[in-house]
Amino acid sequence: MTIGIIEDDRLLNQALAITMQNGGYDTICAYTMKEALTLLTGGEDLFLIDIGLPDGDGISLYRELRKRGKVPAVFLTARDEEQDMLDAYEEGAQDYVVKPFSMKVLLKRIEVVLRRKDGNRVMTCGDITLYPDRKQVFINGSEIMLTAKEYQLLEYFMMNQNQVLTKETILENVWGLDGEFVVDNTLSVTIGRLRKKIGKEAGQPEYIRNVFGMGYRIGE
Repeated sequence: MTIGIIEDDRLLNQALAITMQNGGYDTICAYTMKEALTLLTGGEDLFLIDIGLPDGDGISLYRELRKRGKVPAVFLTARDEEQDMLDAYEEGAQDYVVKPFSMKVLLKRIEVVLRRKDGNRVMTCGDITLYPDRKQVFINGSEIMLTAKEYQLLEYFMMNQNQVLTKETILENVWGLDGEFVVDNTLSVTIGRLRKKIGKEAGQPEYIRNVFGMGYRIGE
């Protein structure tokens, strides 16, 4: 999971990044509103946003970021003011933390937000609907049965829709360390089986496509 950190205090930004990375998260760090809008795509899992930024306010930034994707946010601020809190929640904030704060407590609050997010999250691609919390996949409302590896593969594809994924990247993220020992044919066979269940042979569009010399891509 990836957390976008937008905090202009460089020492705090670095401390947050180290804490998140030690907690098992990937991080993308920005120090200004402009930098955040350049670096963040809306595909992240959570934002940590300082309300007071040198070139704008965090609430306005979050309003812009939400146009790219419905990513939950935890706001950070040195001001314990009711109106700031109300404005943050009105904009869709999931939590609000007043500085100084405990990193351990912040991690726990992030876990709660992410569990809530995963419990409500739905991924879609054309007629495919995937529920990460329930590990279920439906096409046009009818559930399709996938093996564990087929499900993991489809979920990874849908998390990265319209992006070209190399074979090496897929093996690393779906097979993990074991991917080092998975022969190329194993990936091709698994993708072939998945295609039969969600693709043309199931009377549906061909969602997973080969990108010659590069890898695979899923999209409508």
